[in-house]
Amino acid sequence: MAEQRKIPQEAFDWYDEYAHGVIDRREFFSRLGGLVALGFTMTTLTAALLPNYAQAEQVSFNDPEIIGSYRTFPSPKGYGEGRGYYVEPTNKSGKLPVVLVIHENRGLNPYVEDVARRLAKAGFIAFAPDALYSLGGYPGNDDQGRTMQSSLDKAKVEEDFIAAAHYLKTSERSNGNLGAVGFCFGGYVVNMLAATLGSDLNAGVPFYGTPAEKSIRKNIKAPLVLQFASEDQRVNATWPDYEADLKAAKVDYVANIYKDTQHGFHNDSTGRYSEKDADLAWDRTIDHFNKHLVA
Repeated sequence: MAEQRKIPQEAFDWYDEYAHGVIDRREFFSRLGGLVALGFTMTTLTAALLPNYAQAEQVSFNDPEIIGSYRTFPSPKGYGEGRGYYVEPTNKSGKLPVVLVIHENRGLNPYVEDVARRLAKAGFIAFAPDALYSLGGYPGNDDQGRTMQSSLDKAKVEEDFIAAAHYLKTSERSNGNLGAVGFCFGGYVVNMLAATLGSDLNAGVPFYGTPAEKSIRKNIKAPLVLQFASEDQRVNATWPDYEADLKAAKVDYVANIYKDTQHGFHNDSTGRYSEKDADLAWDRTIDHFNKHLVA
């Protein structure tokens, strides 16, 4: 049956182009229509490529071991004020390491909020800002969120995340050790923060993220664990040059490339999710933060 056939790699590549604004929705579905003509159903294709956030919750928002709230923070160089999802453990007292969680290019969706809760369950205070706050926040669907985020001034968005990092590092329960983890656009932001904050960032984990602008990479001080999908040609093409700069700057880094995985393999709301690889990548993320952030 066609339903059992492996979805061609080009479908995942088209989704990546669509998700990053290279092609529009009409072109994306037109290309998928060509696969329908070969025997795939559109339901099969969209289930494998598009998110279903009902599948993404690993930690309930009302889990008794965590407590979450929404906080605003000042961002004078960005959009004036930012807002994010702040989650802390309820079973730990005193000051704790803090981790900034950075979403993809579509705003603070339920998957990224769940990632923040997973970090809190692991003993960290997590803060996940929403780049779309100045426009009213994540709108409830990724298509609209992607359009909204693409309309924003990238420099101001970056300043919002820089402001969020400073806010979190100096927040009342922070032990002063700041980590950052991000996905896709968020992976880029982790790399950007590492190059911008220098020693103020204590550990970073970019998932399939492109590097910061070349001239500032020499400022990176934070130890990094970089997570890559093997089938992610767009991002992986940037890695050799970035790795050379990390070596030149004597950065402590480890790069993990997960075999036979797609861009977004950690996102459990889509068919690109690879549970085995996502779990291993997450274990490595938590280990990295425990090593460098726990006082």
